[in-house]
Amino acid sequence: QVQLVESGGGLVQAGGSLRLSCAASGRTFTSYPMAWFRQAPGKEREFVAAISRSGTITGYADSVKGRFTISRDNAKNMVYLQMNSLKPADTAVYYCAATQRLTTYTSNRDDYNNWGQGTQVPVSS
Repeated sequence: QVQLVESGGGLVQAGGSLRLSCAASGRTFTSYPMAWFRQAPGKEREFVAAISRSGTITGYADSVKGRFTISRDNAKNMVYLQMNSLKPADTAVYYCAATQRLTTYTSNRDDYNNWGQGTQVPVSS
């Protein structure tokens, strides 16, 4: 198991940028592919981005491709989500997640069994 704590959320204007951070505890951080999900009010939690154990392979939802970048620093047990050109449609609670599945990464929410508490990102128009 790994404990995850997100930070960096906050109100931002449309067109602005924000970087979310996720701090992971545990000595086996490099064993986990990591991901960011988000959940808007009244909607299901959806995949945003994922990254492999080494950080060399990433994947994105079509809605954020070209605007968001996921990265990780294994020496610091950190995962980041750089969000640029934010839109009101990006408004959501953003969650960091880790999976123990033996895969490069996965966009399937059900594959993740370690979740942070979430950080809110409201984007004003």
